[in-house]
Amino acid sequence: MTITPSQTSGVQMLEVAPELAGQRIDNFLRNQLKGVPKTLIYRILRKGEVRVNKGRVKPEYKLQAGDIVRVPPLRVSEPDEPPVVALGVLERLEAAIVHEGKALIVLNKPAGIAVHGGSGLSFGVIEALRQLRPQAKELELVHRLDRDTSGLLMVAKKRSMLRHLHQALRGDGVDKRYLALVRGRWDSSRKQVSAPLLKNTLRSGERMVEVDAEGKEALTLFRVVRRFGDFATLVEASPVTGRTHQIRVHARHAGHPIAGDAKYGDDEFSREIRELGGKRLFLHAHALRIPLPEGGELVLEAPVDEMWRQTLEALGGAV
Repeated sequence: MTITPSQTSGVQMLEVAPELAGQRIDNFLRNQLKGVPKTLIYRILRKGEVRVNKGRVKPEYKLQAGDIVRVPPLRVSEPDEPPVVALGVLERLEAAIVHEGKALIVLNKPAGIAVHGGSGLSFGVIEALRQLRPQAKELELVHRLDRDTSGLLMVAKKRSMLRHLHQALRGDGVDKRYLALVRGRWDSSRKQVSAPLLKNTLRSGERMVEVDAEGKEALTLFRVVRRFGDFATLVEASPVTGRTHQIRVHARHAGHPIAGDAKYGDDEFSREIRELGGKRLFLHAHALRIPLPEGGELVLEAPVDEMWRQTLEALGGAV
């Protein structure tokens, strides 16, 4: 049986389980000693401080079932220790909450904050909320927003609400509406974009979505909100389906990429918007209508941030 190290630093004796036989000692220690830097593991191996069956071994030594591995005292952090979120971020997210009930939190997520940690990020909205609401043991994201997209984000406080909203999202029970600033003059007669979307992962690990006949069916409804001459249009987008990057790819497919979109946008258009002060992706989940388990609906709206507002003011004065 393999013994898991704890945070207390003392000598550890690890017995190699049969299913781990044949594994290199360095890989074994990296898996067992969660929270210990890789450089420290190789240092104690090089110095001969790790013993197998009371003898020194090299990093390439392959373990046998029943081997006893002696590990010297180490500083080991808890493997499941949550990341500590900076106070400034916590205060910002607390202030962003627009609705909180017994089973649901909805917040106006700022642009630039991921919904969860991973891919090099130590934390996101969900980790921060778990720190803000330690008594809420079942906090889970109901859906996701891209890191650079702002707006209404639902977080369930109870499993029952999570199941209810997932079922509503699979049907047509949830109405989500976004604001997007797009390039050019969107024709008012173009009220929808229906184009199948295919998700690809590049060698770099980056996700890209393309319009492709082999993809999944996707439909977005669009409505013109305000025009800025022929240069730009503020539109409201309502995704009927919920595909990854759907609004961003459908806007580009229609010939009107979203301002500030580094992945699917138009660099020249984004640069001109940036010169007006708009240093963000101009996609914001501004309105939400959801059915409640006990009956009735929750209807919410979230204002855009100051940068967005000032950019549209500058744009209105420039055209």
